[in-house]
Amino acid sequence: MPVPGVRVILISRVAETPYSGMLPGLIAGHYTKEEAHIDLEPLASFARADAVFDEAIGLDLARKQVLFRQRPPIGYDLLSIDIGSTPNLTVAGAAEHVTPVKPIDRLLERWSALTARLSADHSSRRRVAVVGGGAGGVELILSVQHAIHTRLVPEGRGVHLEYHLFTNGDQVLLSHNASVRRRFERILAAREVRVHHGSAVVEVARGVLRTADGRTHEIDETLWTTQAAAAPWLAQSGLAVDTDGFVQVSRALQSISHGDVFAAGDIAAMVDDPRPKSGVFAVRQGPPLARNLRRALLGEPLEEYYPQRRFLSLISTGDRYAVASRGPIAFEGAWVWRWKDWIDRRFMRQFTHLTGSRRSPGRASYRVS
Repeated sequence: MPVPGVRVILISRVAETPYSGMLPGLIAGHYTKEEAHIDLEPLASFARADAVFDEAIGLDLARKQVLFRQRPPIGYDLLSIDIGSTPNLTVAGAAEHVTPVKPIDRLLERWSALTARLSADHSSRRRVAVVGGGAGGVELILSVQHAIHTRLVPEGRGVHLEYHLFTNGDQVLLSHNASVRRRFERILAAREVRVHHGSAVVEVARGVLRTADGRTHEIDETLWTTQAAAAPWLAQSGLAVDTDGFVQVSRALQSISHGDVFAAGDIAAMVDDPRPKSGVFAVRQGPPLARNLRRALLGEPLEEYYPQRRFLSLISTGDRYAVASRGPIAFEGAWVWRWKDWIDRRFMRQFTHLTGSRRSPGRASYRVS
């Protein structure tokens, strides 16, 4: 229930936000844009919140204001930061020559441009690479391969397609158990994806990737899924951040430097219990974050959040097939993909099948075009 006298404002750069769990399926062609995106206007209306659609570019912590790219600042009494991460394009040439996956809401536009280039390219050989050997990179290369082979360049057109995955480690999916790693090494080999182990990309030029071992690789299209970074304006504002620029928070998801600021998801760095940047943690942080915002408004003690130690991981293989793991256990199959699809669709129904979402008097959305 709303807290009497409290005005809630949702701030977002976009009015439709993608669900990252369905992104590989969207790229592969299993979902439509509508199925994989949340329309924030009716959601804000349902929550009896105002919506502001513009990009936040800074904070004035002394005046308690959010600064925007185009509109005037907005003041706050409590602020929750949940902006995710930005692409880490510090490698020479990356900003000019790669397609970054993050921020996710901009990926579809970049993916459309990439597919247009591939469709217009009439050469007999095309080489596509993904840089990053984590779950995101592995899912992406397999989804891209599926999309290209089934929709863009079907077999029989006389085009030789190559797929490359570059990873710093000696194996892919280093944060997953050994069974998951073996399964994906087998799947990638069966799909003829060439995995470059121990190959940190140190420079990108047009059509070329250079790796730390001194090798040069000819690549036509590069997608970038390496460890993401934090928006620089967070550190510039004066918030306490870690060495990578992510907002340092307590177990209450409260900034350790500013008690009126909270943070969750990828942008937050829990000081007492560091966790990987993963949606499985971000989703679990939502309810305790909401409760602590309410408690802070009412002057009540905050509750502590303890992230789960084990969690279910579902990684798709481009087609309607997936690998699941929890702790040391792993299993795979088409049934796992159907299970993942059911979980993802159930999650999205929370935000797309709303009742009582008629806008309350005084609620409004402000769009900056």
